[in-house]
Amino acid sequence: MKTVSKSGIPYLPDSDDIAPPDLVKAIRARRKGKLLNLDRMLLHSPNLAKGWNSMLAAIRNELSLKPKLHELAILAVSSLNKVDYEWIHHEPAFLAAGGTKEQLAALKNVASAQRDSKLFDEPERATLALAAEMTKNVEVSPATLKRVRAFLPDPQTIELIGTIAGYNMVSRFLIATGIEPE
Repeated sequence: MKTVSKSGIPYLPDSDDIAPPDLVKAIRARRKGKLLNLDRMLLHSPNLAKGWNSMLAAIRNELSLKPKLHELAILAVSSLNKVDYEWIHHEPAFLAAGGTKEQLAALKNVASAQRDSKLFDEPERATLALAAEMTKNVEVSPATLKRVRAFLPDPQTIELIGTIAGYNMVSRFLIATGIEPE
């Protein structure tokens, strides 16, 4: 188990006494018993870790957005930001949600994938376009938002936007802190 990230910031030990016990217990519950390197970094600031755990638990487990679109958006953000950590953690969820290995390979180039009508249907291509615009440009074009809203009701449109925004936050945190995959 690594003790220091690429940034030189140490990972806290995988121990129940590194932060308030109820917080560590909540994170372990979301992670099926283990603390990831991301958690061991976040727990340097228990208040940040608490908010992060609550928000990401909602994004991961409490939305009505179809799991495949949810994971597709996360993998697109991961690919665009070149964050292996996110990719490694979300690739199995994408496959479990009905994604294919061919789609995974195509997602290594999101610009090309969002034009690939053989591998991705229109809702998936619109999701990729939204993820690309939010990640690279921040601003979303009216045409892209119209594409997304053509197949998603407003609550799920908000969930998709929130997922992309949330995982851009995760990407930026992972990159800045130099967190490496377990």
